[in-house]
Amino acid sequence: MADDKKIRVLLVDDHQVVRRGLRTFLEIQDDIEVVGEASDGDEGVAGAEELRPDVVLMDIKMPGTDGIEALRKLRELANPAKVLIVTSFTEQRTVVPALRAGAAGYVYKDVDPEALAGAIRSVHAGHVLLQPEVAGALLAQDVPGAGHGRGSSLTDREREVLTLIADGRSNREIARALVLSEKTVKTHVSNILMKLDLADRTQAALWAVRHGITG
Repeated sequence: MADDKKIRVLLVDDHQVVRRGLRTFLEIQDDIEVVGEASDGDEGVAGAEELRPDVVLMDIKMPGTDGIEALRKLRELANPAKVLIVTSFTEQRTVVPALRAGAAGYVYKDVDPEALAGAIRSVHAGHVLLQPEVAGALLAQDVPGAGHGRGSSLTDREREVLTLIADGRSNREIARALVLSEKTVKTHVSNILMKLDLADRTQAALWAVRHGITG
């Protein structure tokens, strides 16, 4: 596979042994390239700005700038990478804030290596990875800017797109399902987020489930 087709990954974890283990496995994947490492949140943000990875694997608990704050800073970059949280913490009070801050999903550090590679490919393709118990916790909470009462402003096509977002489809898959160009789908997604006053696809998916806009 040509290098320009590989998924560029940045590893952000304060434990060198964890980074080494992740790198060792990921480097044998034909479609994944580890472009850099960082030992804390600030290094991770700086590395993302310099290296422009497609996906950042990020720990939550790190000294100094932790994963949550780093996520907020990453979202301010011109071309933010998708962030996949890799954590040993299973508590919802730890994982939920990471998803609120913009993570595309999370996996546990004891995840099967092949499943980790699959998760990287999935978030790179535009999917949102939510464990059922965490999705439930998110739905049970008030979502800032949840767009209450604004669903009526969506067009029929936007509601179709939103339904597919809630189903976990990427823009490419939505384009194929609705026989649209990917550029048109991106425009619809942007309009949906603007009309509902939501920050990202994760919140859009949760809004759709909360309001019964599902397939």
